[in-house]
Formats: sequence, C-alpha cells, structure tokens
Amino acid sequence: MYLSKIKITLRKSILDPQGKAVEHSIQSLGYGNIKDTRIGKFVELKIDAASDKEAGRITDEICSKLLANPVMEDYDFEVTKLNGVK
Repeated sequence: MYLSKIKITLRKSILDPQGKAVEHSIQSLGYGNIKDTRIGKFVELKIDAASDKEAGRITDEICSKLLANPVMEDYDFEVTKLNGVK
C-alpha cells in the first residue's frame, strides 16, 4: 500500500484572485511582509500497488486525467510506502 500526496497549483502565468484576496486579508492583520499568496489543492490517495513506480504511474494518470486542468494547473506528488497497512 502506498500513499500519494499531491499538490495542485495554478500555473504562475495564471492570475489567482483567491490568493490575492487571502493576501490582502493577511496584510490587513498586520503581516505586511507577505508579498505573494497562491491558493492550491492538496489530495491524498492510498493506492494498493505492487511497487512505488506503479503507484507513481497511477497517481500521474489520475492527476493528468482528472485532478488537474493541464491548461491552467501544475501538479507535483510524492509517493511513500505505508508500512503495516494492507
């Protein structure tokens, strides 16, 4: 069993109005040193696979076909083996 931790973010060239709204709110709390805020998604998948390579391949396919919009978003993931989980 493997755990995939996936981070999905808007591409740097895409405006992030939600990130800007959060950034302005943070600054209104007195944290003027915050200069750039981006909002993204975090997804965890438990995958029953024979190897970390297979779990990575499955994760990549799910990201590219379903979780991330390839026109606007980038994704990155990390696969780790779950010990003692069946």
